[in-house]
This record gives sequence, C-alpha cells and structure tokens, in this order.
Amino acid sequence: MRLRHPSGRTVHLSCGVSLVDAETPSAGLERLEAAAADLRSHCGTGVLGVALRLPYPLAAALADDGRARTRLRAELDARRLEVVTLSGVPDAEGGGDENPADWSEISRVRHTLALARILVDLLPAEEVRGAIATCGLGRADTWPEERQKAAARHLSRLSGGLADLAWRVGRAVRCGFQPGPGRVLDSPDQIVTALTRVDKDRLGICLDLATVVRDWPEPAEGIDRLTDAGLSVITARITDPASGWQPVLRHLLAADTARTEYVDVDTPGGAADLPYILRELTALGLAPEHQPCTAP
Repeated sequence: MRLRHPSGRTVHLSCGVSLVDAETPSAGLERLEAAAADLRSHCGTGVLGVALRLPYPLAAALADDGRARTRLRAELDARRLEVVTLSGVPDAEGGGDENPADWSEISRVRHTLALARILVDLLPAEEVRGAIATCGLGRADTWPEERQKAAARHLSRLSGGLADLAWRVGRAVRCGFQPGPGRVLDSPDQIVTALTRVDKDRLGICLDLATVVRDWPEPAEGIDRLTDAGLSVITARITDPASGWQPVLRHLLAADTARTEYVDVDTPGGAADLPYILRELTALGLAPEHQPCTAP
C-alpha cells in the first residue's frame, strides 16, 4: 500500500509473507495464493504491498529462470499485490549451510544478489528502485579479524553487483543490514563503526523498531547518529505491534523529507495487524495516496 508523507514522498507499507517452506517456484505460488486470500480477508480491495521472504533454494531458482519470474509477477498483478521489498534475513539468526547468517560467507552475497535480480523484475512498472533486508553481518562473539576482512570483501562485491544490475536494467536495489543484540551491528556507535567504509549509496540499515525501542537507550538520538554518519535507514520493520514503535517511526518521518520509504509489517498476527497499524500510521501524518495528508 502506498502512503503519502506530508513532504510528498511515497512511503510503501508492505505485509511480510514468508515463502520459506517453498523450494520451487510452483510451491512459492501456492503459498502466495494462500497469503493473498488472508490479506484480502482483512484489508479488502485495492493494491496491497507484500514483502516476500525467499529461502535460498527458491531465490536461486527464480534468479535463474526468467519465465518463472514473469509468472510470479503475473500472479502478483492478478491479485493486485505489489512487491518493492524482499527479505533475505534468515528466520533463525543461526542460518544454516544453505542460508548462512554471516557475511563472511560468500553464500550470503550470492543469495542477496539473487534477490536483487528477482526484485527488479517484480517491481511495479513505475518504480525505479526497491530494497532488500539482510542480517547484521554476523555474531560479535565469533567475529575475528579474518571474518571481518572477508565480510569487507563481500560487501564490496555486493555493492559492485548492485551497481552493475542498476546499469543493466535501469532500476536500483539497495540493501539494509538489520542490527540486533549480540550482532556485529548492535548499538548505533557499533553500526557506524562497522559500516564506515561501505558504499552508502547502495548499503544502509534495516531497523526492527521493536529492537530499537527495547535495546537503544535513546532511540531518536541513535537514529540521528546513523543518519549524521551518512547511513540511510532503508527499511523500517514493525515486528511487534505492542512494542511502542510509534515514536521511533514518528522521528524517522518527522523530517521535511521522510528518512525511510519502506515500512514492512512482519508481526505474528500478519495481515490481521495491518488495519491497526494503518490507523497508527495515519495518526503519524501518512495517508493513502489520493487522500489528504496532515503533517506528523
């Protein structure tokens, strides 16, 4: 769903849909059909946004099969669903052999670039950019110097791959790393230190607002610390509707130009939580397209 910020900027609201149990495009379409029916039962008609979480095998299959991507896009269009964000964050931060939660592993680069290749074909026709969420580099307690160096090489390779994709297809994909407790990316200062040398035009932060509220002593100051260092908050995630996320998102959206353009809802209640969250976003000053919008 497209919402309008008082500045005129579009903020995309999407509901998380996990396809982690689907290893083939056909299985993914079956799971998508069930998710679409659930969304419609709670949100009615109109174009709705979905943030797809794709497992490694499914992402690899879609990236290699243009006809499968075309079919997936057609199924989305038929159900009046649009995709502007994909998630590459493992369901379990421990990852696995085929879906590692550690950017010192080359598999993480391959998976993320596969997601980017898929996303540029799923974006609505008028959209020229989208976003991918990924994990917060690795665990801080298992991050020796050799892993740091490997991760730095892989982030450079990711940035180069995203730049090449944008040059070839004319659509940009940015990647947001999600901080979390015990990760290399945890506090605002740790995030800024770890990402000082990354390509800030293509790489930034994906903020889980519940984590920010729970773990950051001063959430607003933490966000300012990131943006003052040149890091973009590419995606904001609402994972717990009762976490008190509203002041954090208000701060992100309070500037003349919204400091994030993607809000993904990935709560246990899923589609059932969307009507409540939409009301809260309206109270923050956002409004569905073509409706009056008040300043937050």
